[in-house]
Amino acid sequence: MIGQRTLRVLEFNRILDMAAEGAQTPLGAEKCRDLKPYDNIADVIAAQAETEEAAVILQYIGASPMSSFPDVRPSLVICEKGASLSPAALLNIAALLKASSGMKSALVTERENTPVLRAKAEGLFEMRSLERDITDAIISEDEIADRASPALADIRRHLRGAREKIRERLNQMIRSSEMQKMLQEPVVTVRNDRYVIPVRAEYVNQVPGLVHDRSASGATLFVEPLAAVEAGNELKQWELKEREEIARILAELSAKVAPYAAELRENTEILTDLDFIFAKGQLSRRLYCVQPKLNDRGYIRIVRGRHPLIDPEKVVPLDLWLGTDFNTLVVTGPNTGGKTVTLKTTGLFTLMAQAGLQVPADPGTELAVFEQIFADIGDEQSIEQSLSTFSGHMTNIVTIMREVTPRDLVLFDELGAGTDPTEGAALAQSILTRLLHIRVRTIATTHYSELKVFAMTTEGVENASVEFNVETLRPTYRLSIGVPGKSNAFEISRRLGLPENLIDAAKNLLSGENIRFEDVIADAEYHRQVAEKERMLAQEASKETVRLRDEAEKLRKEMEERREQTLRKTREDARRILEQARRESEGILSDLKRLRKNAAAGNEGEAAALKKRLEHDIDEVSEGLKQAEDDSVAPDSVKAGDTVMILTLNAEGVVLAPADPKGDVQVQIGSMKMKAPLSALRIRKQEKPNAKTVVRAKTGTLTRTVSQECDVRGMMLDEAQTVVGLYLDEAVLAGLNEVSIIHGKGTGVLRAGIRQDLKKNKHVKSWRPGMYGEGEDGVTVVSLK
Repeated sequence: MIGQRTLRVLEFNRILDMAAEGAQTPLGAEKCRDLKPYDNIADVIAAQAETEEAAVILQYIGASPMSSFPDVRPSLVICEKGASLSPAALLNIAALLKASSGMKSALVTERENTPVLRAKAEGLFEMRSLERDITDAIISEDEIADRASPALADIRRHLRGAREKIRERLNQMIRSSEMQKMLQEPVVTVRNDRYVIPVRAEYVNQVPGLVHDRSASGATLFVEPLAAVEAGNELKQWELKEREEIARILAELSAKVAPYAAELRENTEILTDLDFIFAKGQLSRRLYCVQPKLNDRGYIRIVRGRHPLIDPEKVVPLDLWLGTDFNTLVVTGPNTGGKTVTLKTTGLFTLMAQAGLQVPADPGTELAVFEQIFADIGDEQSIEQSLSTFSGHMTNIVTIMREVTPRDLVLFDELGAGTDPTEGAALAQSILTRLLHIRVRTIATTHYSELKVFAMTTEGVENASVEFNVETLRPTYRLSIGVPGKSNAFEISRRLGLPENLIDAAKNLLSGENIRFEDVIADAEYHRQVAEKERMLAQEASKETVRLRDEAEKLRKEMEERREQTLRKTREDARRILEQARRESEGILSDLKRLRKNAAAGNEGEAAALKKRLEHDIDEVSEGLKQAEDDSVAPDSVKAGDTVMILTLNAEGVVLAPADPKGDVQVQIGSMKMKAPLSALRIRKQEKPNAKTVVRAKTGTLTRTVSQECDVRGMMLDEAQTVVGLYLDEAVLAGLNEVSIIHGKGTGVLRAGIRQDLKKNKHVKSWRPGMYGEGEDGVTVVSLK
């Protein structure tokens, strides 16, 4: 078991107090404060699993499912002996039963990721009928409900009647003019549970009755008149019957509780355990903790660990590892630089993990399970025992060296300090060497340069340092493993104003080896900072690469979607051309039938014109179908100068050179040149101006050219109505029979307004929405008179 001194110096008890704040019951809070770290990895893993499940449920439901309940175990002893419980004790038992039912409902669900807590909740005993009997009968600690029994309800009805009878008689007395002069006040009050009236002392003999009290001055006597005594006696009898019935009800409820005393005790233990577990989960949420990986190999890796007792706005995250390439870590750096915080964070994280608590760090954190954690931190001098600071530390170190094993963790703060520096450094090196030989995981802080050299030259020992900003004369609290700390004494003194000649004199007093060693440290620190900057730049470059990759993937998906849209549009255009051809063919066939009937009339000119029109329309349809086919099928080859559609970009370009052996074609889009696969290209024919179908009608000496479509998309309603009106006038003059108004689907405002106008237009015979292939509801087809 880990010693109390270690728990105290690492402030583990403060963490337990924080956990207890999340408990819903005094029993749960007490169990939090009694928590001790385990030294068996199986127990630690089980405790961590409980905490993780509690954190999962708290994340899911937002709050603890625990309801508050008191400790009912003393009451259970009473009822087991056959005695009656008080209303308060019975209400406590009802609260326990309610908490049990609520917890069981919350945890025994189909949820598969909380098996441990579910198994605990399944052991809870439920007795809803007993809970209901208690809560129905008892309103509060001082009040039993009328519905507790029919007899009690009847007794209380008589009680109310008896009280009313007494008040009525006394009120009649105090309202009489004869009595009013004898009364101090015309009121009815109560003394010794009897209804009385306040009579002046000089008239007391004129009011027959029983005196129950007198005022402090003696001027007033509280008298129960004889007329009310009999009614008062009757009231007392009913009150006695009420007490007897209440006692019977409490005895009956207590008798119902007694057979389940064992189950209720077990419920208390299970609920206390669950409250304790959820308190651990609450602490995890409060400190933004993670569940650490666990091992029994002495390996520690802390990723951005934050000491839980330091202000979250000020704490500097710690990255530390130990137990693989090296077992001993020597931490150097200036005072108040964070060396002790490093020790305490490592030790406290280990204690928290072994107690089943999660730790405030980032994912990837791994901690070892140790049998013992020894911490020599703080000043242990004792005036009473005449021990100096050095003696206090050494007494503790003697105990550590006598008891330590390879399965322990040792933390030394300022090892060897408090005595002659040369002797202290030698003693510290000897202690660290001994611990290294028996493979004990050790972290020690120091100011001794000798220990920096020891760490640099000894296998299994590593230097670490806490950074210090000489410019601001403030520590940064960042730990750097692999680099010994520089003393910075000369730089700090210079910044504080110490004369340069004194600093130079001090440097001359140093040995050449010390100067060279400090220079090596400074050079190593410089290169470490350069490496850190390069690492940060590499991280930024990596992030930028990921961002560009994501953007490229997004662009590829957009291109794929555009290609699909282009293919769909091509198919729709083909269907529209076929539909138009079908309508044109039907019209021509109808005209041919008419001509056959009129062949005898000699209309060869009209027949020839009709034949020419048919041939023209067939050419147009063929060209449209060929274009649709070209748009849907990749060409076998292309040549320089061809105009192509690049499907992935939905843009037109000009071919600069035929496809290379890989099938890539160099094309130019505007001023940009690029390569595109041959499969993504579609050859575009050069369209002639006025590609839309137009009708030229000759009326007298004037030839009118009018399109069969009027496109008003994007116009305001007023503007569109004007354009459509003018267009219909032109279409009628041109002799058109059917035209199309393209207004789009959009919000429907243009469609509704234009169709409303068509109903009023004198040129319009009828109108209909476009059919499939004509634009559907985005087009209105108009037949003209």
